Amino acid sequence: MNKRNYDLAVQLRHELHEHPELANNETWTKKHLIDFLKKYTRLEIVDKGRWFYAVYKAGPGKKNIAFRADFDAIPTDEYIKIPHGSKIQGVSHKCGHDGHSASLAAFALEIDMYGADKNVFFLFQHAEETGDGAREAAVFIEENNIDEIYAYHNMSGFPFKAVAVKDGVSFCSSKGMIIHMEGMPSHASMPEKGRNPAFAIAKIINSIPEFTSPDKNKGMVLCTVIQVSVGERAFGKNPGKGELLLTIRALYEEELDRLQANIESLAREEADKYGLDVAFEYVDIFPETFNHAESADKIRKAAENKGYEVVEMKEAIRSSEDFGYYTKETKGAIFLIGNGEDFPALHTNEYDFRDDLIEVATDIFHGILDY
Repeated sequence: MNKRNYDLAVQLRHELHEHPELANNETWTKKHLIDFLKKYTRLEIVDKGRWFYAVYKAGPGKKNIAFRADFDAIPTDEYIKIPHGSKIQGVSHKCGHDGHSASLAAFALEIDMYGADKNVFFLFQHAEETGDGAREAAVFIEENNIDEIYAYHNMSGFPFKAVAVKDGVSFCSSKGMIIHMEGMPSHASMPEKGRNPAFAIAKIINSIPEFTSPDKNKGMVLCTVIQVSVGERAFGKNPGKGELLLTIRALYEEELDRLQANIESLAREEADKYGLDVAFEYVDIFPETFNHAESADKIRKAAENKGYEVVEMKEAIRSSEDFGYYTKETKGAIFLIGNGEDFPALHTNEYDFRDDLIEVATDIFHGILDY
């Protein structure tokens, strides 16, 4: 990789790290990335509001290959002392999206400098952490007749600079589920006069092991109780409202849909039993992220040709990635680049993106274009 391009990308990464922004609020981040590409490349920039892309045009009749990076941060303090530490209290890049965007910008510098025999699209996407970004930006695929799309995520627990890949589902599907229940309050001395949702909510929680039993599902199915809220700190009042927040997760979307249907059905039964109104709300919705085998093979070949260790993932990553919205529309794959087997995990206090991965990502992206 050209040293000037690498140094510019590292500087960009540090600048992004200093100014983290949460999902759907990445105004400074987006502008800074656009300004960087305008300053250092001749690429066409297409502004789509909360997201944007740059384009290198090899000419008509050439394949359209896209590469995607995310650029939102998470709601947590920096904690560690680093020269490029977050300047925004309570917000930091503890997932490495600053590094993903810097890597894609580095790749853009390389393509602008050396050219390519394909039309290359550099997609910079907002709000990955909530799943909103790719759901909104997926129109990019059809609008530009994208033949294939690729992305990477840095990941601890894998050898440093190793490239990990998997055919099929590589990240699980998930969503946040909120169950609202409302009955009628009464005095605590006369609970029979009210309709308290606590018992209905307790029944739902106690039924979770049955719904997630491995014997009843094709793949991994999980349900995590996030928050239970019934009533208030008032010992003379029998509460009439309650909420149950769950994260439901599954290897396959069809299993996630079944889990959701089972929980909804039980919630309605319990609501009828206790005379409650029930409503459901869903947030942070992620599809399964599916790697097409043909695209995953190109990643393997690119890594091997560049001299990087290739790790075959035996299982999908339990966490979710909104990249799956794109591979529903066209062929593509996402891969992992190892932070090191003992490197601090993502979203932990000690984590910071490793700048060395910028060159690895650029090498793999460039190698993909050879196939």
